[in-house]
Amino acid sequence: MPAPTNNFKAKLEAGDTQIGCWVGFASSYAAEVTAAAGFDWLLIDGEHAPNDLRTTLEQLQIIQNSPAEAAVRLPTDETWMIKQYLDAGAQTLLIPMVESAAQAKQLVKATRYPPYGVRGVGAALARASNFGEIDDYIYTADEQICLLVQVESKAGLENLDEILAVDGVDGVFIGPADLAADMGYLGNPGAPEVRKAVIDATKRICESDKASGILTFDETLTNECIELGATFVAVGVDIMTYAKAINELRSRFK
Repeated sequence: MPAPTNNFKAKLEAGDTQIGCWVGFASSYAAEVTAAAGFDWLLIDGEHAPNDLRTTLEQLQIIQNSPAEAAVRLPTDETWMIKQYLDAGAQTLLIPMVESAAQAKQLVKATRYPPYGVRGVGAALARASNFGEIDDYIYTADEQICLLVQVESKAGLENLDEILAVDGVDGVFIGPADLAADMGYLGNPGAPEVRKAVIDATKRICESDKASGILTFDETLTNECIELGATFVAVGVDIMTYAKAINELRSRFK
């Protein structure tokens, strides 16, 4: 029995546009509500939300029973952390602050078993292999892992072409907020210079063999990126959506 098919990766390879949402409450109950909304994919955020391995695992279990596909953003690019999350059953990882081809190559190695990588062989203990029931998991898992790298700095943009040339990287995600800060426009991702950089990077990614992704609250920019060929596009964050709605409700009565 092979490793489970990564439908998110398959859709990226087919060029299908997938619309997603950030999941940041660190709550399986909240994730279940968002999963029922009908998004194509959900990103469990471990970088800026209070998620850890256990809360991520709980949300993976919830999302698995919904039509949405799950991705996980780690807080860092540490190999030991990648190993744990893959063993917990995550098949799609988004790694923040990738700035060089060398860093991207190390991430590829962290997600692959030897001889192609350095992922630890402990699948018999892992949820990823259904606790050993998938008897050929270690031989088939590599091809179902989807590695997305986040480029969100001037250094990352300068090295974008080299990053795009790395085998094993499936997609590149542009982070406008951090990019804006690094370009001197902290809190202003809509600055014309930032917008121009985002569009240029998206074009370059779409012209490569990698998938292009973005999270932006600018609907015009979102649609422009989709028109350019972006295929994994996040259009909101659950916490921000809730905060806005609950404050609007309060303001109507108080």
